[in-house]
Amino acid sequence: MLDVRRLRLLRDLARLGTIAAVAQAHTYTPSAVSQQLSALEREAGVALLERTGRRVGFTAAGRVLVAHAETVLAALEETTAALAAIATGPTGPLRIGAFPTAVRTLLPATLVALGDRYPGLELTVTELDPVAVPAALHERRLDVGLLHDYDVAPVEPDPALDAVPLLDETVFLAVADAPGTDPSGVGGVPVAGEDPLDGVRDLPWIVASPGTLCHTVTLHVCRAAGFAPRVRHQADDFATVLALVAAGQGVSLVPQLAAVDPPAGVRLLPLRTRRRTRVAYRRGAAAHPAVAAFVTAIRAATGDVLAR
Repeated sequence: MLDVRRLRLLRDLARLGTIAAVAQAHTYTPSAVSQQLSALEREAGVALLERTGRRVGFTAAGRVLVAHAETVLAALEETTAALAAIATGPTGPLRIGAFPTAVRTLLPATLVALGDRYPGLELTVTELDPVAVPAALHERRLDVGLLHDYDVAPVEPDPALDAVPLLDETVFLAVADAPGTDPSGVGGVPVAGEDPLDGVRDLPWIVASPGTLCHTVTLHVCRAAGFAPRVRHQADDFATVLALVAAGQGVSLVPQLAAVDPPAGVRLLPLRTRRRTRVAYRRGAAAHPAVAAFVTAIRAATGDVLAR
């Protein structure tokens, strides 16, 4: 009989690439991970890993077992969900991961609704960049999490996770509505032609930190319009971005959820680009009462926010 905990370590080795990374994810020592994988090989009765110096690869049998491990772990999630459904209602811990804009706009009403209807739920929110959510779900630090991507920069789905659509947003070009004190004259941007980007190609930009999805999307959108943005400021919080735009410090791209209540002096010009947000959870967990309750509650909260 194969040990499920060891199967999870093998799956995570395929996902993370090194024993050291697996050890860090599970708060084990690398030696402990190696011992557990060796024990899994004895259980399987066949070599699963090929070791060349410090590098570890998978044998053909190892690759087969990794593929089946995903099925086994998903089946366990389904079993857990089925057992939880027998209870009187959603109870116990529900660990939620979400990006800052969603924490500020969508989660307050979601948490209130869940707390009122299901007092047995123990709700915990962690603010996370969407790129960190899949790993947190894999490592069972989260039960549900919000992911997003853009139509111009799609993200490949994770085979170990399931997700349902939550929100499809317009992305806006944020510009100053009136001249500010900045001598560059960013305020009162003229918008030429049908494409708002035509009027800002020579202006300074406020962009997210390099390596983030928002930074990648800004570069992609600008290059598709035929120019490279002249970066003046870097900021990851959209409230900060909009404040800088209002102060005449540059222009920026802002998704609809972040532009629900823009400061005075900011004009929002819709672009063709879309941001897509999904609720993600481990494969097999869709029927878990707590997960299903969260999906229902956050969809209702999202509808209310957009209606306002």
